[in-house]
Amino acid sequence: MIIFPAIDLKDGQCVRLKRGLMEEATIFNADPAAQAKSFAGQGFRWLHCVDLNGAFAGKSINAEAIRAIRAAISLPIQLGGGIRDRAGVETWLDAGITRVILGTAALTNPTFVKEVARAYPGRIVVGADAKNGKVATQGWAEVSDLTPVELGKRFEDAGVAALLFTDIDGDGLLKGVNVKATAHLAKAGWVRWPTSKLWLPHANPISKVWWWAAPSMTGRSIPRRPWLLRPSFCSDGG
Repeated sequence: MIIFPAIDLKDGQCVRLKRGLMEEATIFNADPAAQAKSFAGQGFRWLHCVDLNGAFAGKSINAEAIRAIRAAISLPIQLGGGIRDRAGVETWLDAGITRVILGTAALTNPTFVKEVARAYPGRIVVGADAKNGKVATQGWAEVSDLTPVELGKRFEDAGVAALLFTDIDGDGLLKGVNVKATAHLAKAGWVRWPTSKLWLPHANPISKVWWWAAPSMTGRSIPRRPWLLRPSFCSDGG
């Protein structure tokens, strides 16, 4: 199992939202680069980063903070939020970002997503953020009629690296992973690594999700759940 510590950026600071609401932001660190260094020092093998302002604006807003993070650590980084065209994808790949997450574009422009997935194999992740079981886009402000599995099936032969699932209804609440929804995605079997963004109140949800989703993203949990930093949870496979 791989755990990706998460840095969500709002106005240049590390924050956590509740259910994706910008007005429910809690600031955890005003220095994103320092937070990234802390995660790297704790033994994690990847970093998950989201430009929250960018997700709403449809373009990268926290570029300065993202570049500072990239310069501060050697860990591979996957980045999402406001990346909607090829120029945006290539800008961040050229800047040293390892994988780019495409969420809104996956719903609104699947042809583009397939094109960049084939052009950059293993470096494009499809974001499937769900509210009440349906995919939400535009910073989670708009809800579609598609389920995450239906969205994922659009890209089953496109060479995407992963499907990243977020349960918006539980996002940031520290109530645990949506095991049923994550397992359903994994059993669909269209992609090698269905991944789940989760908030962990205790160890038991990890033992459940282990079989269904690797890797997994967690942000708010880490400062409150020090057992996450044990080497067994920070490993890069297994």
